[in-house]
Amino acid sequence: MTSPALAVEPLVRPPDSVVALPGSKSLTNRALITSTLATGTTELGGVLFADDTRAMLGALRALGIGLEIDEEQERVVVEGCGGELAPMEVEVDARQSGTTGRFLAPLVALGAAPVVVDGDAQLRARPMGDQIVALRSLGVTVAELGAPGCLPLRITGPLERGSVEVAGDVSSQFLSGLLLAGAVRGLDLRLNTEVISRPYLDMTTAVMGEFGASVDSSEPDAWAVSGGYRSPGRYTVEPDASAASYFLAAAAMSGGRVRIEGLGGESLQGDVAFAEVLAAMGAEVAVGPDFIEVHGGELSGIDVDLRHISDTAPTLAVVAAFAEGPTSISGIGFIRGKESNRIAGPVAELARCGVPAEETADGFVVRPEGRPHPATFNTYDDHRMAMAFALVGLLVDGVAINGAACVAKTFPGYFAALDQLR
Repeated sequence: MTSPALAVEPLVRPPDSVVALPGSKSLTNRALITSTLATGTTELGGVLFADDTRAMLGALRALGIGLEIDEEQERVVVEGCGGELAPMEVEVDARQSGTTGRFLAPLVALGAAPVVVDGDAQLRARPMGDQIVALRSLGVTVAELGAPGCLPLRITGPLERGSVEVAGDVSSQFLSGLLLAGAVRGLDLRLNTEVISRPYLDMTTAVMGEFGASVDSSEPDAWAVSGGYRSPGRYTVEPDASAASYFLAAAAMSGGRVRIEGLGGESLQGDVAFAEVLAAMGAEVAVGPDFIEVHGGELSGIDVDLRHISDTAPTLAVVAAFAEGPTSISGIGFIRGKESNRIAGPVAELARCGVPAEETADGFVVRPEGRPHPATFNTYDDHRMAMAFALVGLLVDGVAINGAACVAKTFPGYFAALDQLR
């Protein structure tokens, strides 16, 4: 039975709010991997509990990793395996989580026992080919059990020290997964294409460094990782910068003020750069070492390349609908292969509320012709589409979201968190 569309209540006045956000999904899953592979016990604080991170936790537990989980305290204690996985023939379920599937494939290759990595239908449709090729070149046996180049995969290691060239223009998650596992026995990785989402690679290597791995990136587009991992004892996860983008966008669109604390110029997360995009459109932005604050104003359309912060593209599509003049977003052709087609989707949903937009080869253009009108938006079972288009409802009465429950993938409390703007 299909759930009814969720109505979004408009703001009575522009927000003047300090917003509290959950921990970063990207950092949570990276820290879970490094904690697992480390020697010693690690206490992780500020952990995000959402579908994507629960997928990772479930998979690690299936692999025999000792976990003590306290969701109320946002805490997980991980008993590291020192890079030596238990010899278990198991199947792990990445659900809909790209980071889980693409991080686990190299991780399970560290062991000699065959492990099947699978996921939901949505994840099975997402590409894995570049990572499969890389693993095979490193001596790992990978059997494709479904569609070629996709999950499910039966992976049999061991992954030993080696060198590999990988394409970087489909997903940085392939590269991050290889680097995370490769540090256990040593890996030299080089790109043979231009890289997308580079800040996510920087985030990966920063977390690896916090757990004692040696990371040499002195050559352009190449990394040498080695040394394994040692627990730092405790590691605290930052608030989620991708989640912050929706609230910063709400301030910019509404003429209000939103401040995010615990996230700022010293963040490991590339999506903090979304604040700079809002500033280019005319919002007043202040960024300190550990805070970001946005004051809204009259917004103007811009031309912007989002290849390194592509998760914010649906959000910017909505902000652009409330700006004066067209906004052209480029560099993001690869997001057609995300949880949904994040180029066709925003174009279709903007049209639903009366905002003209069209696809381009590597992005889309938004050409607002007045205020968006009420609509019930489709989400395509994509959490970022749901969260982005809910923002329309803060300023336009009569907006509802079909399939709103998909926000549980990364931000289960999203719609409750919007109430912080009230």
